[in-house]
Amino acid sequence: MWGSIPGSWDHDPSRSPRGLEANLEVRPGESWKHADLVSYEANAAPGKPAVSADEGDGGPQICRVCGDKATGYHFNVMTCEGCKGFFRRAMKRNTRLRCPFRKGTCEITRNTRRQCQACRLRKCLESGMKKEMIMSDAAVEQRRALIRRKKRERMGIQPLGTKGLTEEQWTMIRELMDAQMKTFDTTFSNFKNFRLPEVPSSGREVPESLQTPVGQEAAKWSQIRADLCSLKVSLRLCREDGSVWNYRPHADSSGREIFSLLPHMADMSTYMFKGIINFAKFISHFRDLPIEDQISLLKGATFELCQLRFNTVFNAETGTWECGRLSYCLEDPAGGFQQLLLEPVLKFHYRLKKLQLHKEEYVLMQAISLFSPDRPGVVQHSVVDQLQERFAIALKAYIECSRPQPAHRFLFLKIMAMLTELRSINAQHTQRLLRIQDIHPFASPLMRELFGITDG
Repeated sequence: MWGSIPGSWDHDPSRSPRGLEANLEVRPGESWKHADLVSYEANAAPGKPAVSADEGDGGPQICRVCGDKATGYHFNVMTCEGCKGFFRRAMKRNTRLRCPFRKGTCEITRNTRRQCQACRLRKCLESGMKKEMIMSDAAVEQRRALIRRKKRERMGIQPLGTKGLTEEQWTMIRELMDAQMKTFDTTFSNFKNFRLPEVPSSGREVPESLQTPVGQEAAKWSQIRADLCSLKVSLRLCREDGSVWNYRPHADSSGREIFSLLPHMADMSTYMFKGIINFAKFISHFRDLPIEDQISLLKGATFELCQLRFNTVFNAETGTWECGRLSYCLEDPAGGFQQLLLEPVLKFHYRLKKLQLHKEEYVLMQAISLFSPDRPGVVQHSVVDQLQERFAIALKAYIECSRPQPAHRFLFLKIMAMLTELRSINAQHTQRLLRIQDIHPFASPLMRELFGITDG
């Protein structure tokens, strides 16, 4: 989502890196697996109820926290799905919640459970829910794999890898899934110390770069206005104490309100770009390429991989990107929602989300985008071309194996068409970024490296 306005690698200018090569190269005697990668905590995952809520002599059970209909035992207590998910997220964030009503004794019911997180968490703990029973990502994935295998056995279906997918293709998919899990935390719990947009005030002095331009600068500003007038981004932050902070842009059509968001967008982009660089490092075929080709591929594909990852947290019902405690939404312009859909990025996210892709299909899309042989600067063109073809064939085989229904017979072609569309959006947004940089410089070292921005 924010790939068109990427951020700095580090806010401390004294610690700026040499560029992408500094992040990709390996020290002598050190393997890629031991390179300086960003580490992420395993996402907490919901516990599977050991006993159904309908079992026993008493019939249907109620949630011990809010009184709603329970679905089973979760983390040692009979609860509903809502309180199960709330407890898992609260323990994952590991933040100190405070009662907004300063009582600490709020009544928690089905209707009031969303009003006070602190008291809801207190009720969860008092009911006996245990943090240590929250499963790690690895344990959850292992359990899900076991469930899938048993389900296939009951249905008499051969497992993946023996029908439709070769063992080599299944190994490629497992490597991609492992790389994704280690470098992309969908709860964004590691995204911290970010800057929030400043709310403009009437008495505040307008920065020189935003004052009324003249001559050639006026023409540049006119183009930026055309680019950004439909991009009014609102932001919602759920603070650690349970309070909510909202930011909404002004209703005017100057387009200048986007500049107050640049520092925050830079921070979010930096977080995402680091994860994408590390995702590539985990792929063995990528590590086997010359360092020059690795850099060229990342320069060309970072924006596209960023959009594919953001699509996994996009809520098509609300038009919101839900990034943990943060959520982003494009405000409706004067023309309403139909006018908003003319924005290519938003239209792309709605269309891709409609396909209801599996996680495996998302990571294969990322690999196909990453290994694009026609990126500028790629030397081993034929090698990269063959790798892209192998990932595309693996995607086609996965779809045929996991989605045998006639309704999905064109899914592979639709996915490839979406990647072509994303490539076009990438080019458009790079030009937008360069125009903003020209009139309002904000590029960081990583951003200049990825988008080929030179000083001057």
